[in-house]
Amino acid sequence: MEHAPTWLINSLIYLSAAVLAVPLSQALGLGSIIGYLAAGMAIGPWGLGLVSNVQDILHFAEFGVVLMLFLVGLELEPKRLWSLRRPIFGWGSTQVLACAGALFIALWGASWLLPSVAGALGGWRTALVAGLGLALSSTAIALQVMGERNLLPTSSGQAGFSILLFQDIAAIPILALIPLLGVSQGINQTSSGIDIAYSAIKIVAIIAGIVIGGRLLLRPIFRWIARSKTPEIFTAASLLLVVGIAALMLYVGLSMALGAFLAGVLLAESEYRRELETDIEPFKGLLLGLFFIAVGMSIDFAVLINSPWLMATLLIAFISIKFAVIYGISRLMKVPFQERPVLTMLLAQGGEFAFVVFQAAGHANVFAPQTASLLIGVVALSMLLSPLLLIAIDKLWLPRYADCGVTRPDEISEPQAAPIIIVGFGRYGQIVARLLLAQDIPTTVLDHDADMIETARSFGYRVFYGNATRLDLLRTAGAENAQIMVIAVDDVAQSLAIVDIAQEHFPHLQLVVRAHDATHWNKLRDRDVKYIQRELFESSLQSGSSTLELLGYPSEDANSLVQVFKAHNMALLEQMYPHYKDRAKLISVAKIGREQLAEQMAKERDLRK
Repeated sequence: MEHAPTWLINSLIYLSAAVLAVPLSQALGLGSIIGYLAAGMAIGPWGLGLVSNVQDILHFAEFGVVLMLFLVGLELEPKRLWSLRRPIFGWGSTQVLACAGALFIALWGASWLLPSVAGALGGWRTALVAGLGLALSSTAIALQVMGERNLLPTSSGQAGFSILLFQDIAAIPILALIPLLGVSQGINQTSSGIDIAYSAIKIVAIIAGIVIGGRLLLRPIFRWIARSKTPEIFTAASLLLVVGIAALMLYVGLSMALGAFLAGVLLAESEYRRELETDIEPFKGLLLGLFFIAVGMSIDFAVLINSPWLMATLLIAFISIKFAVIYGISRLMKVPFQERPVLTMLLAQGGEFAFVVFQAAGHANVFAPQTASLLIGVVALSMLLSPLLLIAIDKLWLPRYADCGVTRPDEISEPQAAPIIIVGFGRYGQIVARLLLAQDIPTTVLDHDADMIETARSFGYRVFYGNATRLDLLRTAGAENAQIMVIAVDDVAQSLAIVDIAQEHFPHLQLVVRAHDATHWNKLRDRDVKYIQRELFESSLQSGSSTLELLGYPSEDANSLVQVFKAHNMALLEQMYPHYKDRAKLISVAKIGREQLAEQMAKERDLRK
């Protein structure tokens, strides 16, 4: 392959690394971002050395962040964005200034007290630029994780998005400040008032052009392109729009991502929004993956090897200070307790704009190239550690403090005497309860979700708070005198625990239990529960019947076929039950059952002819 073009070889390397590393990382429960970062470290200069032009790849891959901000903008209508103006400029500025101030004080103070830190980060200019750069967070990682966890619609997601958007705006004055702090000799670092005014006019003109063009020109242009009925040209036009706006913003020294976001907002109410999302999503995913690979390649392990303790100290101190400051801000923002740790960790890491800030500071002689490499390494390592720390938070912090900061309703305390107890008032239990209440049948309803109980009570339902796996609570609920207990909880382990307690202490109770799936059904059968209903079985059959009718089957025939399938499925489940712990035998019985069903359905079709 010595005559193969460079782009072909690099594509082979990047795609192979991603395809190998990302599924492995997902299988280990580490997430896709860790896989991309690990792939970058493996193929980079300090790994196998397959790629050396890291900065070129990083600049190209940053376009993935631009596309991501464009897609985020498409989800925000201008009215909704306007409603976020206060958190963007209020809490966003608070986060940047508070984190930058705390980091500046810590770095400047450490340079006075510790000679090793003074040698690397001496001087207030270095401490100031380092604090400003480290105050920024990774938009790419934060929004990716928020999207995977569906956090953007939540209060913490909106708060995090507002802060991230302000950080993109704040990167502009930070970069403008660096030349003023530079110490290059023989070069006038200050600009005249005319130059500053000219730059300001250019910025205002470009932004106004994007806003006016987005309102007046983009829709007619896309309508004209759509009439050509050439999908690839529409895709090309979508990419051209983002590339063009990014180039205009770069021309006036603004953030490419900010410009793309603004374009997305202007098209959020367009009839072509969904098609734009569909066209750009694949490019965004690939380029974001390439961006994370480039970040992994950019980690300078030489600095880590030469100053491991300094690097570790800076990394731990940097993340700890930002975590403490942002956690305090999240409390002031009244972010729900359970959402604070994830939001704080997403914002506590370094960001991709820090690479640009520190490289610019190195070129302007604000600090030495070795210092820039050290700080870039700290940021890259924080981006690498962030997904791992999120996993630790998920497994160690959130389960322990899940109920902290939540106002619980009072537990059931007065003895109840209703003949029926319903455990679980979710979407399944609500239907059962409403049916019984419509017949004026007294019921005692238990649930341990405080939010659900508050909602149910606002609609006039009498629901008691309590964990039904507690024997004393079931006695208070009237289990000793009740006739029937409907167990409608969605957690399999909790469902089985309630069944065990009821059968041991209240053997007279008739149990009607919701089964999550066939495995749950089998375990309930092991406990001799007679009345079991798989939660989606009946509704799925109804959907199947509707589908057959839409295909032209008479309603009677569709219902008949569904009843035949239902009877066969129930009989097959009974046949499989004795063997559900023997996988080979279970598969054999299931195959025979499918063959029998096919034969039976063939006979039904012959009879209808």
